[in-house]
Amino acid sequence: MVQYLIELELAPLAPTFLVGAFFYIFATNWPRQKTWARSITCAFVLAVAVRYLVWRFFYTVLPHPADGSFAFIWTWTVFFVELGAFADILLFLVVMSRSVDRSSEASRLERTFFARPKAELPTVDVFIPTYNEPLDVLERTIVGALALDYPRDKFKVYVLDDKRRDWLKAYCEEKGAIHVTRPDNSHAKAGNMNNGLKVSSGEFIAIFDADFVPYRNFLRRTLPFFTDPTIGIVQTPQHFFNKDPVQSNLSLEKVWPDEQRLFFDEMAASRDAWDVSFCCGSCSIARRAALDVIGGFPHDSITEDLLTTLAMLNKGYKTRYLNERLSMGLAAENLKGYFVQRGRWCRGGIQTIYLHNGPLRGPGLSLFQRVMFLPLSWLMQYTTRFVILVVPAVYLWTGAAPLYFTGTQDIVTYQLPVLAAYFLLMGWLTPTRYLPLVSSAVGTFATFRMLPVVVSSVIKPFGVPFRVTPKGSGNEENAFDAYTFFSIAFWIAVTVLGLVINIVPEWSRIGEGEFSIVSAYWAALNVLVLMVAALICFEKSRPLLDSFATDEPARVVTAYRAVDARIVSLSLDRGVASFAADPGLRPGERIWIEMERFPHIEGTVEGLTPGRRRGPTCLRFSYTLEGDCRDAMIVRLYTGQYSQDIRDIDKSAVVGGLWHRLFGRGGSYDPA
Repeated sequence: MVQYLIELELAPLAPTFLVGAFFYIFATNWPRQKTWARSITCAFVLAVAVRYLVWRFFYTVLPHPADGSFAFIWTWTVFFVELGAFADILLFLVVMSRSVDRSSEASRLERTFFARPKAELPTVDVFIPTYNEPLDVLERTIVGALALDYPRDKFKVYVLDDKRRDWLKAYCEEKGAIHVTRPDNSHAKAGNMNNGLKVSSGEFIAIFDADFVPYRNFLRRTLPFFTDPTIGIVQTPQHFFNKDPVQSNLSLEKVWPDEQRLFFDEMAASRDAWDVSFCCGSCSIARRAALDVIGGFPHDSITEDLLTTLAMLNKGYKTRYLNERLSMGLAAENLKGYFVQRGRWCRGGIQTIYLHNGPLRGPGLSLFQRVMFLPLSWLMQYTTRFVILVVPAVYLWTGAAPLYFTGTQDIVTYQLPVLAAYFLLMGWLTPTRYLPLVSSAVGTFATFRMLPVVVSSVIKPFGVPFRVTPKGSGNEENAFDAYTFFSIAFWIAVTVLGLVINIVPEWSRIGEGEFSIVSAYWAALNVLVLMVAALICFEKSRPLLDSFATDEPARVVTAYRAVDARIVSLSLDRGVASFAADPGLRPGERIWIEMERFPHIEGTVEGLTPGRRRGPTCLRFSYTLEGDCRDAMIVRLYTGQYSQDIRDIDKSAVVGGLWHRLFGRGGSYDPA
């Protein structure tokens, strides 16, 4: 009898165990970059999802009496949202079933391309479109662009200034860049770059937003791809030298990668394998002849980069993606900039479905290309998250379940395997980029701001002006995101009160049904996700200039002596030196720092941190750099040698950081 009961309880879990066994025995031992391994794994997950969808339709939707009740309408509404989510996941699985790494191809092409005489190398124009960015942002990009490792007579740097600033003109003349203006700001960024095309003549156009610094080898790695005459654009990933507000506000700066790594590290490379990669604007290079064929940068959408790819596809040109770090830029520095940026991407993506050269009506596109460029992810991701959020609350307050319920065992048998398969797939495909709780919380946090953008973009796609993401000095606002926080608080209150009311029999709004058990777990999980999401609403102050981790031997010279040290951190205005013993320096003392590969610096001691357990003593110092010395420091720090990648997720540190933020005293969590 006991054995029968055990079998009865464990039987519904058999499909989930099968999913786990597949990933444990097979997938985790397969090379995840191989197409055959990806295809089999994605096909397996798709089969699990189709199994769930068939059960969902035939057993929990169709049997519902067509009585026109709220429960009937709600059941079908939730199912249609699930269908949209399934379509989005289907496209994701198709895309991710392939991947390509073009680094070896780039190396092979580079050797051949640069074996030719210098006179035969093509000319390049570097465009830096700018509107309102301050000098502390622009100087890094301009100086970095001028330092590109390419014959100096073969490239020019154009600063396309749509604010017509005299001080920027003077700065460009001093540095050797070409300052370009126009009489109006028509068509925003696309119009600005089209004006740049009129005054330049290079065979190729490299584009860097005002806050992105190209690495010195950018042209050496990207230009050789254009030996293939069908290539119109080469796109590279966008990496950042500062922490985005999500990382910072959750106190996970050191243990959680920035939000865009999933796309640039994994999805973009997979799209390239299918020849449906697309231009992301900055950190790309385009063939001028291809731009001439499509009439310049399209300005029908506020995301001119995506539309440029579609317009080139219409004419037979492809976009290539080289997944190498070849530039660094500024991530959105606060939540205001974060939502301005995401809102522009979302609206621009949705606008394309209404355009004559978009995925639905654009000439020359294959059916596969049309489907792959549909903005389905923008349309569904926030809608789906919102429905996931409200389903248990609706049930707890009205008794309307999202399905014509058959039993808890059926949900365990059909729905749990889908969730397990999806989470395990994401962990397998993106081992350093995904953790369910944090990823769900970030998506939920964004939903309250982004879902209205989705709805308004569908109803009225045009008429909203192009908004530049605010960055740099003057953008130090660390506001509390009251709207999102109180939206989150509202749904926490509604969900928790719904649970409390239904615990008391006299107050209960629902009958005795098995879905009550499922809804209780669902509601509790939603509350946990919402609590983590609420933490993102509290802006934390962060430095304007982020420091780079270094390990440079140095001599620290005072008026009386010289001490050997290692410089372990540097920015454009401060640094940290490490000493084997107390150097005997005091705050306010003047020092000179001599390094082999960096400019010599005259600075001031700010403070010392004594070493623990015979550890090194750290000295903090500040300095002011000007002229050639400052330019040299920009080139050393920002053009290729230093990075701040998070190579792997430290799961224990993530949990520790979230616990510290939820129940600690605030501040930053340091796992070290």
